[in-house]
Amino acid sequence: MKARFARRAEVLFRYRRASAFGFLLVLLASNSATAQQGTPEQRKACTPDVYRLCAGEIPNVRAITACLRRQKASLSPSCAAVFPQ
Repeated sequence: MKARFARRAEVLFRYRRASAFGFLLVLLASNSATAQQGTPEQRKACTPDVYRLCAGEIPNVRAITACLRRQKASLSPSCAAVFPQ
């Protein structure tokens, strides 16, 4: 029973992590019409902050962007650099 639960938890964790990277990719690419696609380093920098500060906004990309901008003072330095404004 515990093994089954652990396996399901691991699958769920992998799914959430993959989803977060996808959402961050869309988030960074859709910041503005001229924005470049986010680099893997930018996505890696902001993934923990999305989970820590804006997990309730997943999968709404606009809400994640707004949440990260609102929480700019609480962002890690590497993620704050992704949002220059």
